[in-house]
Amino acid sequence: MLTIKNINKEYADGTHALKDVSLHLPSGMIGLLGPNGAGKSSLMRTLACLQTPDDGQMIFDGIDLRKSPDELRKVLGYLPQYFGVYPHMSCQALLEHMAILKGVDKAKSAEQISSLLELTNLTDVAHKKVATFSGGMRQRFGIAQALLGNPKIIIMDEPTSGLDPVERERLHNLLVAISKEKLVILSTHIVEDIENLCHHVALLLKGEVIDSADVKTLIAPLEGHIWKSHSEPAPINGVKVLSKSYRFGEPSLRLYSKTKPTEDAILVEPSLQDRYFFELLTKEAS
Repeated sequence: MLTIKNINKEYADGTHALKDVSLHLPSGMIGLLGPNGAGKSSLMRTLACLQTPDDGQMIFDGIDLRKSPDELRKVLGYLPQYFGVYPHMSCQALLEHMAILKGVDKAKSAEQISSLLELTNLTDVAHKKVATFSGGMRQRFGIAQALLGNPKIIIMDEPTSGLDPVERERLHNLLVAISKEKLVILSTHIVEDIENLCHHVALLLKGEVIDSADVKTLIAPLEGHIWKSHSEPAPINGVKVLSKSYRFGEPSLRLYSKTKPTEDAILVEPSLQDRYFFELLTKEAS
């Protein structure tokens, strides 16, 4: 269980990345959702103790992380959005090296590495240099190293980036399985992933937490107000175009309105993506 209270982070260039952020995160899979510049990566780097907040409090299992960051590092698995590798080391050798750095018992590390290579579908390329891997393969390696040492808390920033549909589904199954016993914090631009995988979601915009709750609670305020239409609505107050997509070249719009906005509009169930776009539009208008 992780609790953060009134966290602020301002960088040297004046960017106020985190503004009085407070969250209570239970075990299981937690989603961080927000556009570029919302503060997701800054929050994850802060939670991983890679940077110190200007003020505020972070408590994990009773440990004050600002006073004892090394206590978190002992039980942390971290996958940043971008990471480098040693150019001349194979996948196997690099995992063995990281296992030593993480303090994994040598007698257990070989079995654990073998299991992780199989889970991430890297067994056949275990002795190839990670520097030569494709983007998707390198991402799978990043996931394997994050899971080394059986961490209690796992932080993943855009973990499905570069993965094909089969690899993405494999990762989803793995995350669901491990999140039953751990705290997994997942940040991604793919709203569908968060809606399907995460039982609790925090919405971030411009460094602030707009809301934090389970998915059903987050979308509840939109019940009875989301419509699907093929027609552009008239510019009437209270009607918002949340999203516009195409199917076979035909437009399909999702609209927010308390009354029927167009003649062909059909009332539909709201989604987390609807709430996400609703907050973006509301923030832009304020």
